[in-house]
Amino acid sequence: MIGLKRFLSLCFIGLLNVFFFWIAFFLLSNAYYVLGAFFLGLVLLIDFFIFNPKGYPYRYVAPALVLLTILVIYPIYFTVKTAFTNYGTGHYMSKEEAIERLLYDPVYTYQIEDEAVEYKVFLAYDGLTPIYDDFLLLFKINGEIFIAEKPVPVKKKGREVLLSEAQLSAVESTDYQLVPRSEELSEIRMITSGEKTYRAFYSPREEFLRLNAPVFKSRIAQFYLQKADFVHPSGNKYALRIDRTGEWSFLRIERLYRLDLIQIMENDRPKTKLVVVNNRTNRPLIEREGSFYDVNEKGEEIYLIGYIDFVGWKNFVRVLRDPRIAGPFLKIFAWTFLWALLSVVLSLAVGLPFALVLNDPKLKGRNIYRTLLIVPWAIPVFISALVWRNGLLNESYGVINKFLLPALGLPAIKWMNDPFWARVGVLLVNIWLTYPYMMTISLGALQGIPYELYEAAMIDGAGKIKRFWNITFPLLMTVIAPLLVSSFAFSFNNFTIIYLITGGGPPIPGSTTPTGYTDILISYVYKLAFQAGTGQDFGLAAAISILIFFLVGGISYVNFRFSGVFEEVGR
Repeated sequence: MIGLKRFLSLCFIGLLNVFFFWIAFFLLSNAYYVLGAFFLGLVLLIDFFIFNPKGYPYRYVAPALVLLTILVIYPIYFTVKTAFTNYGTGHYMSKEEAIERLLYDPVYTYQIEDEAVEYKVFLAYDGLTPIYDDFLLLFKINGEIFIAEKPVPVKKKGREVLLSEAQLSAVESTDYQLVPRSEELSEIRMITSGEKTYRAFYSPREEFLRLNAPVFKSRIAQFYLQKADFVHPSGNKYALRIDRTGEWSFLRIERLYRLDLIQIMENDRPKTKLVVVNNRTNRPLIEREGSFYDVNEKGEEIYLIGYIDFVGWKNFVRVLRDPRIAGPFLKIFAWTFLWALLSVVLSLAVGLPFALVLNDPKLKGRNIYRTLLIVPWAIPVFISALVWRNGLLNESYGVINKFLLPALGLPAIKWMNDPFWARVGVLLVNIWLTYPYMMTISLGALQGIPYELYEAAMIDGAGKIKRFWNITFPLLMTVIAPLLVSSFAFSFNNFTIIYLITGGGPPIPGSTTPTGYTDILISYVYKLAFQAGTGQDFGLAAAISILIFFLVGGISYVNFRFSGVFEEVGR
């Protein structure tokens, strides 16, 4: 029985090794070198823990180590790496991939001749059902008929096919037979090869077959022919393009760009450099700031493609020196600090009195009150936020504007459009959601204060207020100060409430970046990265995220030092 368990355990460990090694090599083969190396290192480390007796105690932390690496260490590495690049709209790929696309993508080709080549498509059938991925094409070039099979991918990026190719062969040199044998494509109805038969399916020059044009374009052309070259024995290449009349035709094409070596002078020394050259003008492309540019007949630079490039401290300098970013950044930072501070202070101001009341042993039904007061904490944040936004703070039909304020003779409040009231609104929601937490931690701390201290104070004649300020509050803060600092850090990055209630609005007039009066730094980063009108800028967003990390870390450190937490721990 023990031997069977050991065998099954080894089989399970072996399967896990195979799975993780497959993930690692898949990541490495798709250019995710760092993450693949992380996975490979983790597998080897976990195997060491399992099979080495000295690593036995560490095998129990292996799952935590995997999660720590994937969810914490690698995201931190990726954020830091991205902050020093131009990663964003127009710059999603590596330089090598950008060059590959210039060399192989059908967009970067040009036509040699305007005259289209006559062609005809033949499909294999399963009974009466066409098989769209099994087809042949006939071409008539210079009076001679050539046949081609389905193109085969020759250049891929992951699962994306950059270029496919098929060779054109004279029918006489293949095993295919034309039925009937004719020099005119319009007369050929079938192609046979052994027991397999291909029937005529589409031709732009035959009215009956033109009825299949929509199916040909959607099921065959877009999937198999759009990025395919058909190579003639002479070396000429033909590809499916939309001609001047709007028809899908096969035209002779050539690649617009090629790789070449040129001699340049660097530090007064000759150096050979690999460049991308325009085949029509024979001039190298201009490479600047992570982008390739070509020059047209008028001498104008034309943007072609961008790639991820190292930009050093550029993103951090932009935050500090670019007025379009620095101005909103400083305003948002000031509001973020105020938002986090008020969220903690006001939540404590609401939660602590409830805790004081519930801590009174003479209060009857304390458990019922605790249950009711903790309800906002128990309800999911998304539900509470949407109820506040649509049910209470809505300017048209919300409970506050429609019933409560009119009953008091007060005008309606523009919760979403007035900067001041929008900030008040998000603070109200955040206080509602966080006061139960403050009440709970305060109640726990209060129950740990010895009652003898209060008895001694009462003997000395101290009243309730003096007992609170001289006994309750100091001892309470000693316990909950670290939790208040962590609440401050959480509120500093509390993206959910801002996003669900106001979306960061109302917008700040004149701002060139997508910013609003209730935006905090983290929501500002989100907008820069995903909602910027000029495109996504992950590099800048990562740089601001790092600045937020140091800001929150610095403020938290000062708070910890001020509250004396480190000294308490060190004793």
